[in-house]
Amino acid sequence: MSNKLPVIDLSAASGGPDDRARFHQALHSAARDVGFFHLTGHGVGEEETAALMRAMRAFFALPEADRLAIANINSPHFRGYTRIGDERTGGSRDWRDQLDIGAERAPHVPGPGEPGYWWLEGPNQWPAALPELRTAALHWIERLSTVARRLLHELLTAIGAPAGFYDDAFADRPHLHLKLVRYPGSAPDGAGQGVGAHKDYGFLTLLLQDQVGGLQVEGPDGSFLDVPPLPGAFVVNLGELLEVATNGYLKATNHRVVSPPGNRERFSVPFFYNPRLDARIEPVPFPHAHLAPGVTQDRSNPLFAEYGRNEIKGWLRAHPEVARRYHADLLAEGVSQAPRPS
Repeated sequence: MSNKLPVIDLSAASGGPDDRARFHQALHSAARDVGFFHLTGHGVGEEETAALMRAMRAFFALPEADRLAIANINSPHFRGYTRIGDERTGGSRDWRDQLDIGAERAPHVPGPGEPGYWWLEGPNQWPAALPELRTAALHWIERLSTVARRLLHELLTAIGAPAGFYDDAFADRPHLHLKLVRYPGSAPDGAGQGVGAHKDYGFLTLLLQDQVGGLQVEGPDGSFLDVPPLPGAFVVNLGELLEVATNGYLKATNHRVVSPPGNRERFSVPFFYNPRLDARIEPVPFPHAHLAPGVTQDRSNPLFAEYGRNEIKGWLRAHPEVARRYHADLLAEGVSQAPRPS
């Protein structure tokens, strides 16, 4: 695999039969062979993107006290600001700070017998000094949900599956998630982990990034290859649920971010397109299912068909301070290690 990801033009899906056939062939190959690609022709305008980037830069330019006023340690739903070094990937500190945002919903405190993953539903925290951030972020969630839904339909079509097979899983209350992320440069100890190697939990991730670079994708031989930014494009990667849904036919690929050198900042906005927390991901029927190699086996990261069990596991690991403060019962149950089989 070269360090030039495939480029998929979503507008080609609106073309004639020949254009659509070529588009689906390219999308099929990118999703199966790489698990990552650049997405152009998505219809998200330059001004929409600029508005989000302005609001994000303004947030990270706020005094630290203003950012800490909405720290995620205040939220049992893992929403809000995380200081540099407070998130963990693979047990090591990620040298970045971020704001986690989801759909605005009332808190869902799990009742007796309800799974602990319902804690992930709840309200966001917003900086009082920056009302435009709320407007820009929630607009972005809405816009990218539309793009991701169309892309998922086209991807399923590309492998010969029913386009709307997972519509029910996303109906009513999909678990949409947005991160505003700043990488402030290299850590004082010289460690290069902006964010450690990982796979995403859900179906699709659409990443907006600036021109600094640092994203790396794991190749077939286990080495990590740079992904140079492509202006105007989203970087798309497939999450673990699509690997589960296709029994490994489609790839969820490890990726990481290497810290920018010195004090140079990097900004990125990953959007995670995820189903309802209680959605069970049934195997999708498609003609090539007999070629599927099976789901990746990783004893440290078991995968389950009920989406919320995968999601809560990841949050408890990544944010140990929030987990200890609010979710000692889930830690005692071992949810962060191995969720109960669905």
